This record gives sequence, C-alpha cells and structure tokens, in this order.
Amino acid sequence: SRVRPPLPAPINEYLIMIIWIASYPKSGNTYLRSFLASYYFSHDGKFSFDQLLKIHQFPNMKFSKTKSTTKQEASNNWIYNQNSFFNKENLNLVKTHSCLYPYEGNEFTTNKQTLGAIYIVRDPRNVITSLKNHYQLDDKQAFDWITQEKKFIYNVLEFEKDGFSDFQVISSWSTNYKSWKVQKKIPIKIIKYEDLLNTTYATFSDILKFIYKITRNQKNLDKDKIKKTLRSTTFDVLKKNEVEHGFSEAIPKKDGSKKKIPFFNLGPKNDWKKILGEEVRKKIEKIFEKDISELNY
Repeated sequence: SRVRPPLPAPINEYLIMIIWIASYPKSGNTYLRSFLASYYFSHDGKFSFDQLLKIHQFPNMKFSKTKSTTKQEASNNWIYNQNSFFNKENLNLVKTHSCLYPYEGNEFTTNKQTLGAIYIVRDPRNVITSLKNHYQLDDKQAFDWITQEKKFIYNVLEFEKDGFSDFQVISSWSTNYKSWKVQKKIPIKIIKYEDLLNTTYATFSDILKFIYKITRNQKNLDKDKIKKTLRSTTFDVLKKNEVEHGFSEAIPKKDGSKKKIPFFNLGPKNDWKKILGEEVRKKIEKIFEKDISELNY
C-alpha cells in the first residue's frame, strides 16, 4: 500500500490562525482593512464595504459567550472567547485597537491564539485632529484622550444590551504603539500610515509578503490583483462609497439628529501643520518626543 507523506509540523499545537490588524484609533486601520478585504475576499480586486464584514473586530459581543457586566469580567474572557470563536483551519484577519499589555493580570492574546500582527502607527499630531472630528472633542478633551494611560473604549450606545463585551484598553497613543512593538512572542509587521499613502503599492506588497510568510503560503503575490485592489480602495473612492451607501462604523452626531459624522473625513488632507493649534501641538510633541523622533515624524 502507498504510504502518505507526513503533514508539516504545526507552528504551534494550539495555534488559532488570528492575524491582528492592530492600531490606535483613527490611525488608518480601516484603510488597511479595505486593502486586505479587497485582496482576500473579492475575485477581481474590486472593493465593497460588505467585504469589511469578513475582517471582524475583537473584542465584540458577537464573539462573546456571555455579557460582561464589568471591565474585569470582560478581560477575563478575552482568551476564552478567542479560543471559542476563531478556528484553527481558517485564516482570521481580526481588527483591534487594544493595547497588548495585560489588564488586571489578563493577557489580551498569546502566541497560542495568534499567528502574527500588523500594527499601523500614525503621526499623533494627525491622530489627535482625526479623534477630534470622529468623537466630536475639543482640544483639551482630545489631548486628554490620546495621553491617558488608563484610557479604554466600549460601545456606550449598546451598553445595556452588551455590557462591557467589547471593552478595549487602548491606553495612550505611545503606550499602545510600544505594547505591540516591544513584545517578542508574536511576529509583527509595523507600518506607518503615511507609507500606506505615499508608497502604497510597495507597502501593501510588503504586508502581503509578511502574511504569506507567517502562513507558509508558497504562492506568488497576485500583482495584477494588487493593482486592481489599490485602484478600488483609494481614499476618494472609499469616501464616495460612504456618501452613497453609508458606513456602519460612522457614529451619530451629538446634536440629537440622525446624521452621522463622516468616517472618511479628510484622509490625506488631514495635515496637522494646517489644522492643529500651536498650544496642543507643542504639548503633543513634548509628551511623545521620543516616539516622534524614532518614527521620523
């Protein structure tokens, strides 16, 4: 009888195929997910917002066995929920804004759940202007947000129904970035949002090469599909799609109207040199001086 060749040894016996698409809020996560969704979940590289639904967000009530009534309980369930909902057979591209440092002794993830991570970092002087628009904050509120070490987010509008099931500790811009950067257990690709804008083809190709490597994909990159993907996911195209069809991640205005804040607002035109006040700029540059220098911002 014929003897079957042995299967390749698994990278990790317990590994769940999660690749995190991680970032601080308003740092280009959705922009990158659009690229990846179009490349992986379309036949021809043509993007649609429906494809984004295949790149899930975690934490999320959708991936929670029970409603978490406290932040502690939510963090207790992070690993359990990853093990329960993400399988080993399929590649799971998953969005998060979570800081990677433990919360109340609970790890956000480990190398038993995670195959790798792509972290998008953005100039904090542009992050703060985008935060101001998205969350309708003034300068002080936005500065407090981006520098607060104990900052967390959850869906306030769905709290009564879902509790803290989507609770994410994001910490400050700097701590969030460092938590992913300094760890050694998970393969990681750190990219700058600005490179996504300025050297899009090369940057996206590097990201795909990273994914191919950690998934042991021996195929060549589909260069033609990359080009089609990039043409269908420019900022102007995404903004036009939001205007015409709406976007689920846009949040309502605080004025009581049913209108939503445009999610795709300024994009490449969000230039801190033109729109950020001098006082808050100096404060940002002082508190994040080392990171800004290291990232050549």
